[in-house]
Amino acid sequence: MSGAMSWPFLRLYLLALLYFSANAILNVIIPLQGGSLGASSTTIGLIMGAYMFTTMFFRPWAGRIIQKHGPIKVLRLILITNGFALILYTFTGLEGYLIARILQGVSTAFFSMALQIGIIDSLPEKDRSQGISLYSLFSFIPGIIGPLVALSIWQAGSMDSFTIVMIAIAVFSGVFGYTVKMDKGSEQPSAKPNEQGLSTLQLYSQLVTNRVLFKCSLLMLVSHMVFGAITTFIPLYAPQLENGNAGIYLMLQAGIVVLARIALRKKIPSDGKWHSSFMMGIMLLLAVAALFVSLSIYAGAVFFYAGAILLGLAQAVIYPTLTTYLSFILPQENRNVLIGLFIATADLGISMGGFLMGPIADLSSYSFMYMICAILGAAMIILSYEKKVRRSLQEQFHEPVN
Repeated sequence: MSGAMSWPFLRLYLLALLYFSANAILNVIIPLQGGSLGASSTTIGLIMGAYMFTTMFFRPWAGRIIQKHGPIKVLRLILITNGFALILYTFTGLEGYLIARILQGVSTAFFSMALQIGIIDSLPEKDRSQGISLYSLFSFIPGIIGPLVALSIWQAGSMDSFTIVMIAIAVFSGVFGYTVKMDKGSEQPSAKPNEQGLSTLQLYSQLVTNRVLFKCSLLMLVSHMVFGAITTFIPLYAPQLENGNAGIYLMLQAGIVVLARIALRKKIPSDGKWHSSFMMGIMLLLAVAALFVSLSIYAGAVFFYAGAILLGLAQAVIYPTLTTYLSFILPQENRNVLIGLFIATADLGISMGGFLMGPIADLSSYSFMYMICAILGAAMIILSYEKKVRRSLQEQFHEPVN
């Protein structure tokens, strides 16, 4: 096999699978543990959201550090930090969980940027979307089994197995990570990463002053706010439904993401063009998915699990589509940092799914909160529309927001 499916890249995808296995378990254990200790939805949302909020904060810096020192050196150091965070979960309470989530956030910022930059820099343009899609695919595979493992641990009533699993993931991902290699060109650091590029302030301002980056970032932010809200509170919402099971929901959602990534990896646009109808269809899936989850408290488990399928389809496509599109049009000298800023909006969205939607759920209900998510998704359908553009992509990129 060659290209995105060659052995060196498969090793990177397998490392992503190992790394994100812990989070698939923690996404269920932390809300359940918080609920058993009497924590409010706001508190649980704060702890869960701290992970991606920290990732968002450090991701742009990670892009610059990786550009300077190369992805391999950064990757090996960050796996040690992640291992410490996972072990911290095994002997602390909710306060320790918050610290561990922050450490995990720092680690994930550097880990994901190192792998994605290595993939983008190493693959030819025609294989770029497949590489990004496969990386994202393997990061979601743990979500198929992880929730069921977490529920088994929780229902057993003993956290000893949780300790063993966290330590095993920390050790195996660290050892495996030290053996991976990337294309020689992607390992070479840049001595002057910002030479002939934009200043730091100008780079950050691109998020709001540039029309194309602003649109992509807003789509990423809102869609991941919906993903974050559903993932964080499903373990607490599912027991309110007859025949509702959080493990089955999360497993079904992750399974659809995996299957869709495999089936659609060659269908994701990799031509540097904006496809309005394609993006509008994705956002429609997102809105209907959240609507079904909201109505399932009245309509039953069929709507609940249908929402998982639709959400998985949307989640499978949004991230690789937008990331691939921007990888074509961002200026080469600042691409790594700008992609880091863009991906940070996904992290912020997942955090806001906990930070903002938790209080809404406390004041009303989970069903009402998910209805708000559906409305936000519907608004993104309108944002996704764009008339046919005749100008070059580089001209689009440097056009300011009106």
